[in-house]
Amino acid sequence: MPIALTDFARPRLFPREPRRNTIQDITADAFVQHLNETPPVQVLDGYAPFCKLHVHRNWTSTRCLAVPITDDNRHLLRSDYEARTKDELPVLVRWFEGIEPPVANFLIPILYSREQLAREGTHIDADWGVVGCMYTMEAEETPMAPITMMRNALGVEEGGSGVGLDRDAYRRSVEFWRSHANWRG
Repeated sequence: MPIALTDFARPRLFPREPRRNTIQDITADAFVQHLNETPPVQVLDGYAPFCKLHVHRNWTSTRCLAVPITDDNRHLLRSDYEARTKDELPVLVRWFEGIEPPVANFLIPILYSREQLAREGTHIDADWGVVGCMYTMEAEETPMAPITMMRNALGVEEGGSGVGLDRDAYRRSVEFWRSHANWRG
């Protein structure tokens, strides 16, 4: 089951200017090589049949991305309207600045099938393409952000996947993200 890194994920996980809240201590090519050579400790179903999550023990110094919001750190939350790519519309996002999360126990690459990526206009020479990665303490999925779920429901032309909104999953996502935020370093 060969895996490739998509052009969408590369700048987010391995930016030209390294950031502390991205994958550390490894190049994009070495990351993909590891995914292809090291079996995951677990494979989870994603939000749709074309999506799989490969759970790997963290072999880097990458830190957890989602951090609980507490009374002690709430003042460090920031927000702005941002787009993930030049073709997408900006949406409201929030993040922490000035915190030091723990090193993650797991890296969980988010994989889309070659067929789904082709539907979205991305062609890869592999069976699966990495579209993102979660950095977590537990070997479980971090809920997709509510705005990502909405974007997916809007369709490919708006940067989504065309998967309809699951209202129960959306509510679970809101509950998680009400009390957590990503961080930037």
